[in-house]
Amino acid sequence: MDYVYGPGRNHLFVPGPVNIPEPVIRAMNRNNEDYRSPAVPAMTKTLLEDVKKIFKTTSGIPFLIPTTGTGAWESALTNTLSPGDRIVSFLIGQFSLLWIDQQQRLNFNVDVVESEWGQGANLDVLASKLAADRSHTIKAVCIVHNETATGVTNNLAAVRKLLDDYRHPALFLVDGVSSICALDFRMDEWGIDVALTGSQKALSMPTGMGIVCASPKAIEASKTAKSVRVFFDWKDYLKFYNMGTFWPYTPSIQLLYGLRAALDLIFEEGLENVIARHSRLGKATRLAVNAWGLKNCTQKEEWYSDTVTAVVVPPYIDSAEIVRRGWKRYNLSLGLGLNIVAGKVFRIGHLGNLNELQLLACLSGVEMILKDIGYPVKLGSGVAAAAAYLQGTIPMIPSRI
Repeated sequence: MDYVYGPGRNHLFVPGPVNIPEPVIRAMNRNNEDYRSPAVPAMTKTLLEDVKKIFKTTSGIPFLIPTTGTGAWESALTNTLSPGDRIVSFLIGQFSLLWIDQQQRLNFNVDVVESEWGQGANLDVLASKLAADRSHTIKAVCIVHNETATGVTNNLAAVRKLLDDYRHPALFLVDGVSSICALDFRMDEWGIDVALTGSQKALSMPTGMGIVCASPKAIEASKTAKSVRVFFDWKDYLKFYNMGTFWPYTPSIQLLYGLRAALDLIFEEGLENVIARHSRLGKATRLAVNAWGLKNCTQKEEWYSDTVTAVVVPPYIDSAEIVRRGWKRYNLSLGLGLNIVAGKVFRIGHLGNLNELQLLACLSGVEMILKDIGYPVKLGSGVAAAAAYLQGTIPMIPSRI
């Protein structure tokens, strides 16, 4: 039973944590097991191989760490870099800001490239920094693929091209927390050295597992990196990988079974079909926003996110009231505006194990909320725009043909 009860199901449309599908819930509904038994290492081995598929890597080494995305950030940084190392890092929203704060607190020399919130990473500035860095003082380029505070998706292939054009050896570190398993992500093709995600986003699991994937170059860098690390040390994991037992610490048995079920669902649908579904959901949401006469926080189409849409409200409306009203009256959970966009935007998350009819229910709820607070929306306008697009684009469910 919910801590604060409301009839029916909560409509969870924050950009993470997301809805957990029933097969994942059932898979996790189990007793504890001895993780040193033959069964758990055998399952872990298959999980590690299958996790590589969602990163689109054959050479990367994944780590399933009992942590959140914040811990995965720290694992990526401390295993590959030393205190004082120069990092170029892009500030485009709240979560890139928090990663930069962590980088600074870990005593790296962070060269911050800041853009207006609603814009993507300024790659022209990166190009000039790489061109000027003839002595290769830049040791890493860090970027958030999908900034959930503003609904901005960055072009990772373009970052890799710049590194290659200037023949720069800097490591390429990517936060894929709200992109991996939902947006196109190609670790090997784009030469990403460390990529990371969290279980509570597009994998549609509970919070608690940070998944980090490291390239051979990153693994090599970890051998000389001097940052202090204990719990997040890849060396401990690799030691147990080589022993065939896989776990230096006690894992969550329930999350491992949940991950198994989550991956099975993704593979059954097909990863490319999952990505296409998110593309439809993102486009439908943006059409609804336009029909309401509201603006997307993301300033250019090239940066539009297919996992979250940040909606700008008129100055006379406090966007936090939209979120409050949704939860109190309609059992609908929307994302708050964060930091400098607090009160100015609300966010619609459309990622994870989610279908088109669920999204239409959310859009209907948003319209009623807007009407409640005095915004002159025509009921059904956004739903109609989204439904017209979806009706023409939703494919048949392959397993039911």
